[in-house]
Amino acid sequence: MDEVAQPKVDPEILPLSKWWIRSVLIVMLLGFAGLIAITNLSYRNAPPIPALVVDSDGHALFTRAQIGSGQAVFLRYGLMDNGSVWGHGAYLGPDFSAETLHQIGDSVAASLAQRQFGKPVTQLNPIEAASIHAQVAATLKINRFDPQSATLRLTPEEGVAYRAQIARWTDYFKDSTRNGGLKPNLITDPTELRDLSAFFLWTAWASVADRPGANYSYTNNFPYDRDVGNTPVAGALLWSALSLIVLLGGIATVLLAFGKFDYLGWITRGHTAVPQVTPGHASPGQRALVKFFVVVTLLFLMQTLVGGAVAHYRADPTSFYGFQLETIFPSNLMRIWHLQTAIFWIATAYVAAALFLGRSLRQDEPAWFPAAIHLLFAAFAVVIGASLLGEWAGISGLLGDWWFWFGNQGWEFLEIGRFWQLLLVVGLLGWFALLWFIARPSQVINVHARPLARMFLLAALAIPVFYVPALFFGAKTNFTVVDTWRFWIIHLWVEGFFEFFATTVVALILFQLGLTGRNTALRVIYLDAILYFVGGLMGTGHHWYFSGQTQINMAASAIFSVLEVVPLTLLTLDAWDFVRTTRGEEQAGGPVTAIPHKWTFYFLMAVGFWNFVGAGVFGFSINLPIVSYYEIGTIMTPNHGHAAMMGVFGMLAIALMVFVLRQTTDQARWPGVEKYIRIGFWGTNVGLALMIVLSLFPSGVFQVWDVVQNGYWHARSLDYTSGSFARQFEWMRLPGDLVFIFFGAVPLTIAACKAYWSVAATRADPDRTLVRNAAPETQATRR
Repeated sequence: MDEVAQPKVDPEILPLSKWWIRSVLIVMLLGFAGLIAITNLSYRNAPPIPALVVDSDGHALFTRAQIGSGQAVFLRYGLMDNGSVWGHGAYLGPDFSAETLHQIGDSVAASLAQRQFGKPVTQLNPIEAASIHAQVAATLKINRFDPQSATLRLTPEEGVAYRAQIARWTDYFKDSTRNGGLKPNLITDPTELRDLSAFFLWTAWASVADRPGANYSYTNNFPYDRDVGNTPVAGALLWSALSLIVLLGGIATVLLAFGKFDYLGWITRGHTAVPQVTPGHASPGQRALVKFFVVVTLLFLMQTLVGGAVAHYRADPTSFYGFQLETIFPSNLMRIWHLQTAIFWIATAYVAAALFLGRSLRQDEPAWFPAAIHLLFAAFAVVIGASLLGEWAGISGLLGDWWFWFGNQGWEFLEIGRFWQLLLVVGLLGWFALLWFIARPSQVINVHARPLARMFLLAALAIPVFYVPALFFGAKTNFTVVDTWRFWIIHLWVEGFFEFFATTVVALILFQLGLTGRNTALRVIYLDAILYFVGGLMGTGHHWYFSGQTQINMAASAIFSVLEVVPLTLLTLDAWDFVRTTRGEEQAGGPVTAIPHKWTFYFLMAVGFWNFVGAGVFGFSINLPIVSYYEIGTIMTPNHGHAAMMGVFGMLAIALMVFVLRQTTDQARWPGVEKYIRIGFWGTNVGLALMIVLSLFPSGVFQVWDVVQNGYWHARSLDYTSGSFARQFEWMRLPGDLVFIFFGAVPLTIAACKAYWSVAATRADPDRTLVRNAAPETQATRR
């Protein structure tokens, strides 16, 4: 008797091993345990802020309150978007801590040379000069802070240097051509200038005075300055070398896994693609989301324009083509807007695309959904518009003592006023609640997609939850502690949980397009989560090498940070699958099936390219402790930042926008939108490449060379950045900027506006489209 043929079970719908999710949880628990431990150590090991600073005769110079007030002045006037402290901040002005430290060293050297040899340092012979510099280093390295009385006693030369700093910074804020384009006479109040000088001197003292029980400073001898005895610590070289071994081992392990398990990767092979969504078929709620992308592109256009203005301030701070722009839009405000608009347009694109995808998982649409979309849009518009205006008003001094709450907090990347920050958290929580109601697993029509929906919602929940650390500090909190929490946001929130969320979004898009099976998508999500978090959680500490943390952080973060490169190298393994997908997939025994999302996949391929180049190659090139010691705060940092932020998160945001525009635009109107997307694709990618190749990368390399040759203070000083050689590279930004703006941002803005008008026309003629987005249930369950 013939055996009865057993029906073949699709492996894509069989349960996955529970060890996938267990592995993710284990990695996260261990990673967060280490990260929380390092964060706790930042409170214990932060450079102490003296209650009183006195000169050699015991006369009071300034107090802890004045140091805190000086830090608040630094923030209130947006100086972290002009220069930097301990390498963290902007690049238009100097590193204030390095500049102050070097001037203190010069003051001590001049005093010793006059006292011992009766002549200035420049007239000393090599032996005499070497003797003076050795004495300067020995003098400044001695830690004269008394923890019992919380009093810091300065040497006579340091006391003289502090008083000279007040005049130095008073002069700095007068002339816009000598400070990177700040508003003329930005700070004139004597009390504010005195407090600001106290803050700068404290950062300089912490940079050079030996940490108790160690032979290096609180900042691990950063900044590099041979004249004051600041040279790399031994750990910077040791942990850099050991981390390279970990990197090679990590890459080998993962490549071995990909070789053994051929089911790893994005695209599911050997199955029939059954799309769950159809272009041009969108519900009223989904069509209501298109206006978000109009705002996205307008903010993107604004970011590119103000970014060009910031670059011009570096190339020619004396004039903006004959107009004194700094009197209305000073460089620090332009940079704040450049950063904030980038965060806003990218985050807004993710928020809107997530709601669109969440809606695509269910068959019906609640009647209240379009109204909720309109309300969320209004909330985002208020927060974005009011916060940008508040930053201008805060820097301009129009908000008085309310600057921190409604104006500009002053912390780089987190400049948004605290009140608007709170509203943003509320708005993100409201977005998640809306996403939950629309896409909770019980409402997902395709039962096989429900595990994907769970991961999608968990990743979305992490966005508002892990933004909360942005509220954990104030204007006068110890700088080391603030920088710790600040990078919980900049690195952990953006490069960790936003990246994890982005992975779930891409997986869901590919699943809905029928290109990826359920289990393939889940495996990619789990694997990426493991790889992101095994390196990304503890790897957050590579930002803290020289901001007041000990070498415990340097050792741990150097070892784990290099593993962040591993998942980026794997992107090349999926590259050809994405190329094949854009050309269509040949079904078994049938014709080629065209995938109507060509430009979405092109932008996803751009994400992969820039992820590997910007985050992988350029990120790795500056993350080793020994490299970061010389590089941090040079143009190599924005070289990495532009390629990674725009190339990865920006290109992905545009990919999501293109996906939504294609889904909401009918076939007849799509060609009119598509031609601008085509131009925008090539304009953004070619423009970004030109910025990097012609300007950012070579400029960064030469600036690092100057650090090694002359010291960090010199490479960050206006003597170097305003020199003809450095400015030549700044002018080389112009071709890339123009291509990026006029062939990238402008066409994409036109595309979004045309798609919005198309949706409006569809609403006026509803017979042209179907309002049901989900595919029939018989198709949705075939997989």
